[in-house]
Formats: sequence, C-alpha cells, structure tokens
Amino acid sequence: MSKILVTGAAGFIGFHLANRLLKDGWEVVGLDNLNDYYDVSLKESRLEILKTFSNFAFEKVNLEDNANIDHIFKSNNFEYVINLAAQAGVRYSLENPHCYVQTNIQGFLNILEGCRNYPVKHLVYASSSSVYGANKKMPLSVNDNVDHPLALYAATKKCNELMAHSYASLYNIASTGLRFFSVYGPWGRPDMALFLFTKSIVDGTPIKVFNNGEMSRDFTYIDDIVEGIYRIIKNPATPNLNWDPEMPDVSSSYAPYRIYNIGHGKPVELNRFIELIEQNLGKKAIRENYPMQPGDIPLNHCDIAALKDAVVYVPEVRVEDGIRSFVSWFRTYYNV
Repeated sequence: MSKILVTGAAGFIGFHLANRLLKDGWEVVGLDNLNDYYDVSLKESRLEILKTFSNFAFEKVNLEDNANIDHIFKSNNFEYVINLAAQAGVRYSLENPHCYVQTNIQGFLNILEGCRNYPVKHLVYASSSSVYGANKKMPLSVNDNVDHPLALYAATKKCNELMAHSYASLYNIASTGLRFFSVYGPWGRPDMALFLFTKSIVDGTPIKVFNNGEMSRDFTYIDDIVEGIYRIIKNPATPNLNWDPEMPDVSSSYAPYRIYNIGHGKPVELNRFIELIEQNLGKKAIRENYPMQPGDIPLNHCDIAALKDAVVYVPEVRVEDGIRSFVSWFRTYYNV
C-alpha cells in the first residue's frame, strides 16, 4: 500500500485515522511532538496502540522544526500527506497566542515546503469550523465568505487555507482543506466538552455551562470523520474548469484546491448533549452557568453537500450512540 505521513498522529483525530490506515495495510509515518497542552499519558497510550503495527513508524518532532521536517520528507517517499498537527483550542489562543503562529502557520509552511520539494499526490489538511467566525447564515457553507474570525486560532486556520491555495497555484500541489465540526468520541481530547463534562460528573464536581446550555453544535462522531478523510485521501483536488475569476467560487480554484465541511449536518443543543451524558453515567451533573465566552457562537450547523457530492460522505452515527461509546471507553480507560 501507499506510504503516508500523518502529522498529529498521537492526537485524537490523527490516532483514529492512523489506526484505520494501518489496519488497511498502509505504511504510516506518524509525527507528533507530544506537547503538554493536555495529558501526555493519553497521547502515549494512543501511540502504544499504533506501535503494535509493523507498518508504523513514529517521529517525535515539532512541526515548526524546519530542518527535521525537511529530513523526514527527504528520507521517505510519501505519496500522501495528512496534516492534522496543530495547536488546538479556541479559548487557549486567548492566553497563549504566539504558539498558534509558530505551530499553525510556521509549522504548516514547513509541511507545504516538504510537499513542494518532495512532491506528493495529495495534501489533506485540517481546517476548522471556527473560520466561519461571525457568520450568522445557517447552515454554514463552503461557499460563504470567512473573513471575520472571532479568535486567533480561527485566523490561523483561515491562513492555512490561503497558504495551501498559493502553493496549489504556484507549484501545482493538490491540496484539500477539511473544516472539522465538533469532533467527539473514544480517546477524545480532555479539553473538549464531552470529556470535561463526563469527568466532572463522575468526580461529582460542577460543570461549566455557557449561555445556559442554549447553544448548539454540529457534533460529529470520530468514525464518521475518519471515513470522510479516508475517502478524500485518494480523491486529490483538481482544478475547477468552470472557475470564474469574475465570480470566484471560494471553495475551489483554477488550481488543484478544494475546501470541504466535514461534520454531521444535524446540530444538537448542548443541554441535550449533557442529558445524554447523564443518562449514560446514571448520575446528574452539578451545573454552573456562565455567559457566552469570547470567540464562541450560539450555533454551528454545517452544510456537507459538497463532501457528499465529492466522495458520497454520509455520517451514520447518532449522537445517542456516539456518547454511549465514549462513556463506555471512559469507564474502561479510567477504571470507573
């Protein structure tokens, strides 16, 4: 099978994607810096599973380490690159903005340079639903303008899309950006709502509920996300032959460049999300209500029609089943 680079391989989405690729026989090189943004032991546990595969190799390196990234590209003959490594978190970007520029922009530049100097068939990279920023029209469409980010994290992801387009245009690098919407599931990130709420309810400590829980998210189960990425990998972006510079389509280009939303397409209110966690744990949450946080929006609801058309992407996992799977994993992993 093909040789593929997966950055952020010890992260939530990267782990699940690498696991799927390895099971299907791909030769996977996983890259991660194992930073301490959240519990490193969780990342190491994910890695231990990946290391059981003989077709997996791991490189511990920072994305912004230009020399090492170049060496990894030079030493391997990658056919595909999946860039999932990033400094994540909207709220954390308010506290530590410099690391977002270093990892998400400088680091992504190093990936683009790797793809330029050691050509690959397709670069797929993580963007984010946060790029929609102040947009109010729902559902959020890849044809919408995304020039009003509400946080630096979102701005860096929009920057990634612009950088990818410039390299697609200049060097003919086929690139596809995926705007992820509220991904959840087993092995998820401890800083995300599902993990935070579950742990607090188990521990009997209060959960922070913003805007009285009257906000909805397009929660998307990890297996659906992985299936979408998997289908995209071998469907490289191609030039849109009908692209009109006088009425430019912002999701495609005259260059081999595409942007897609990848989500569930059916938003769930946060209060319902919390109820399902309570039901699966058999325990009520202690709620503390807070106002809406800077950078947050009351609703995100994505239009996934473009991805459906491109690769027949149809998310299948209901939130009821997804939360049940997460709680089951949480009980097992933490011996609850």
